[in-house]
Amino acid sequence: MPGLLRGVARTAVVAGTATAVSNRVSRRQGQRWAEIQPPQAPPPPPSAPPPAGGGDRVAALKQLGELRARGVHTEDEFTAKFTAKEATILAW
Repeated sequence: MPGLLRGVARTAVVAGTATAVSNRVSRRQGQRWAEIQPPQAPPPPPSAPPPAGGGDRVAALKQLGELRARGVHTEDEFTAKFTAKEATILAW
């Protein structure tokens, strides 16, 4: 029986030492990585909410096309406005 008790005690000491060493190594590595890594940038702000009333995206794009067809906008104005409007419409 004393041999069995001695074996159990030795196993407990070895396991306890291994756990203590492992925890210390883990803690040291965590501290080193915290020093090395640059601070993270804050997340980007949320996109703008859709306009009140929702609106129909396709109808808004068609309206731009009709204004160009009627001659309200020149080709350059239409291209500039269409690109800006399309970006906001498609972002909804």
